[in-house]
Amino acid sequence: MKKQELLAPAGDIEAGYAALYYGADAVYLGLSKFSARANATNFDESALDEFTAYAHFLKRKVYVALNTLLQEGELPELIKSLDICTRCHVDGLIIQDLGVARVMKEQYPWFEMHASTQMAVHNKEGALFLKKMGFKRVVLARELTLSEIKEIAAIPDLETEVFIHGALCYSYSGICQFSAMEYGRSANRGKCMYPCRAEFLCNGKKSHLFSMKDMALEKDVLKLPADSLKIEGRKKSALYVAAVTDYYRHILDGDDNVAKRAENIKQIFSRPWCKFHFNGKDKNIIDRNFVGHRGLHIGKVEGVAHNRLYFKTLHKISRYDGLQIDVAGDEKPFGFSVQKLCVNHKSVFSADKGCSVEIELPNNYPTLSKGENVYLASSSEVKGAYDYEKPKPNLYKNTNKINVEVNVSNEDIFACCDNFEFSVTGKFLPAENPEKSLDAIRKAFAKTGDTKFELNKLTIHNPQNLFVPASMANELRRGLYAKIKPEIKQGKLPETDVPLQSSEKRRFVIKVDNLDYLKLIDLENIAEIVWLINPQSDISRLNELPKNKIRIALPTVCRHPKIYEKIIAKLLSEGYKKWEIGNYWGFSVLSDCGLDIATDTSLYMLNTQAMQMAKDMGVSVVNLSVEDNCSNICNITNKSQIKTSVVIYQNVPLFNSVGCIRDNDCKNCEQGEKWFDLAKDGKKFKALSRDCQMMIFDDRPYCIASEAAKINADFLRMDFCYMPYSAEKVKSITDKLMCFEDIKDSMKANFLNNNL
Repeated sequence: MKKQELLAPAGDIEAGYAALYYGADAVYLGLSKFSARANATNFDESALDEFTAYAHFLKRKVYVALNTLLQEGELPELIKSLDICTRCHVDGLIIQDLGVARVMKEQYPWFEMHASTQMAVHNKEGALFLKKMGFKRVVLARELTLSEIKEIAAIPDLETEVFIHGALCYSYSGICQFSAMEYGRSANRGKCMYPCRAEFLCNGKKSHLFSMKDMALEKDVLKLPADSLKIEGRKKSALYVAAVTDYYRHILDGDDNVAKRAENIKQIFSRPWCKFHFNGKDKNIIDRNFVGHRGLHIGKVEGVAHNRLYFKTLHKISRYDGLQIDVAGDEKPFGFSVQKLCVNHKSVFSADKGCSVEIELPNNYPTLSKGENVYLASSSEVKGAYDYEKPKPNLYKNTNKINVEVNVSNEDIFACCDNFEFSVTGKFLPAENPEKSLDAIRKAFAKTGDTKFELNKLTIHNPQNLFVPASMANELRRGLYAKIKPEIKQGKLPETDVPLQSSEKRRFVIKVDNLDYLKLIDLENIAEIVWLINPQSDISRLNELPKNKIRIALPTVCRHPKIYEKIIAKLLSEGYKKWEIGNYWGFSVLSDCGLDIATDTSLYMLNTQAMQMAKDMGVSVVNLSVEDNCSNICNITNKSQIKTSVVIYQNVPLFNSVGCIRDNDCKNCEQGEKWFDLAKDGKKFKALSRDCQMMIFDDRPYCIASEAAKINADFLRMDFCYMPYSAEKVKSITDKLMCFEDIKDSMKANFLNNNL
């Protein structure tokens, strides 16, 4: 088995240097634009150039995350970013947007394409399709179990990258719509507001229903067959990156004595740790009672008296360390700095493990109860434990290799490199030591100084063995090198097909997951019926509907596509040729069938390059993103080279998760469908638990019917999936929508937001 890559994050150049010093084989980072961690410091071109040059000197790799969705007007800036990556000799790019993938394939084929976890690859079929599209590596969804990871990692000639440590998202990455739809800040565009960390009211009780613990696979990383083991944390400090990288480096190198290093991490930044679903389905992954950094657990409150805290410490503590204590009813632990520390009533600077300590509390401390947990949240000792070396500024830079040819004659010496040339005249006589003369020329041209290139090959033609003084060789080199302008590869946006002209615009489509909803609908006014199926769907019901209008939709999330094999085969055998796909796995299971394929909104289309890529993949209709705004939607529909569909009504899944919020354990679960009523900041939400999957919805549907008439789309879709409806209610709503009337108590999300 080849050596696995330990991949560390860098939100800035200091974190990058720390990662390299403590054993990262590769570092991933973001630029100032198109990074899913837009609020990190990130890298400008100068810092990126210096860092990649140093990393390559150490024989390490650097990957850039350009892993956000791009609107049409941002495509020229994408070219600038890709040109920067070219000039800085980046090893690969982590991407989400199909438009970015197309630009890279057409204009920047020298880069490795890595499929971001934002692409929500959660099964073998999805990974196989991305391999077919030209991706060198797939970053797997964090939700996978070890057995699922092993199945995907067994795919030949496709690298797999797996998260091993760091923060977890409640929803599958890439299909979370909460921040975008509710706050106008899209996680898919690097602006997430982290609503999953907030407190929600459920059944009269406030708790952090969706606030995930941190992932920490610890020594279980040794079981992973993945090519790259990824640490999350581009918004974390250099200290944190150093500690986590050092911890996993020692584990991978066979060091069993890493407990102290784990403790250090918890004192820098750590929510409670879990292994997510690595070992199978697990409910103990959400920290309902508290949010944020907790620290290393070092004891329990034994008493509080006279502004003093008493407990027996399980770890060394010192004056000026930071402590945190769980306080029932508060969403964040109570924290303070140790200013006075006593053991046996004597003031001390530090206390060792096992000591009963007395610590002075700050003024206005909350009520602290016996038995509450005490954490070491910050340690001066740990802060000074991770020094790292870094190069002197401007010592390393990326260069382009050049080939130089030198010709020596009696009257001049002439040098050329590609189309650049320079000569020095003089009288050149036979050399007493020809080899010494050649050596002078070699030494002269080896000096590239502050130029952006380095000598790759030097060819010298001196048939008469003439003598060239070192001073004249240096003059020749200086003259030639002053003229050389290394070719800077610059890309451009690939051409797309001419815009599609259609005489029939804005036909209505209805999507349902229950065919009973259609009973009262006049299907003469409906161009298509999209039916979202499940493995138990009764396909005989389709006989009641006009076959030419039926499109079969596959779900976005499907951990085991084989459960759909029989129903897909049956539908195909009965001649159903129109299908809708919400995730890349659908392309694999429907490949080579000669079908009419549409993409759902979860395969985001925010630019014409992405739409052209979809067309190149055999797609006939694209559903545009519900998190996009009116100006961009109008822009791309007017220029579209493929049929477009715009959702005008939908109960949008804000979260799509495997993080169950039922109070019971899995063994005693009633299974079946269960709904929860939630509230936050005056807003109401509905949560659906079904088949070990959670979906959360705003109580209000998304509706843009009143603006739909201005959109130059081929289809306008009305969606009635997931939430319970009646045939009467569906009829009432569709009547209004088809008259371009909004539904009462609905929301428009980002549609009218011009600054998405």
